[in-house]
Amino acid sequence: MSKAYAETPDARYFVVRGRLWRRSNPALDDITRNRLVKELMAARRAVRDARDEPEALAQARKKVDDAKVSLGERGPVWWDDGARDFNRHLVKNTPYADWFAGLPRA
Repeated sequence: MSKAYAETPDARYFVVRGRLWRRSNPALDDITRNRLVKELMAARRAVRDARDEPEALAQARKKVDDAKVSLGERGPVWWDDGARDFNRHLVKNTPYADWFAGLPRA
């Protein structure tokens, strides 16, 4: 993960424009992670290329979702402590609000 984005102290999310985005499952081995990232990138290219073909676009979007679920970025959470998922929530509306408010701003 690039350090261009703030990462929550528990390493579950990174923050883009004040919104939490779930990170990939850190338990994935490098080979699996690399394969899934390649699948995700191919699926994103397929979305771009299928803009005028509704059926192809739907299939490509499904492949994007499948890859993101496999990476742990969507679907069931990859942590097992019972903590709630705040994926796509504004940081200010989550338990991470105080942490985020204390970060230095560029």
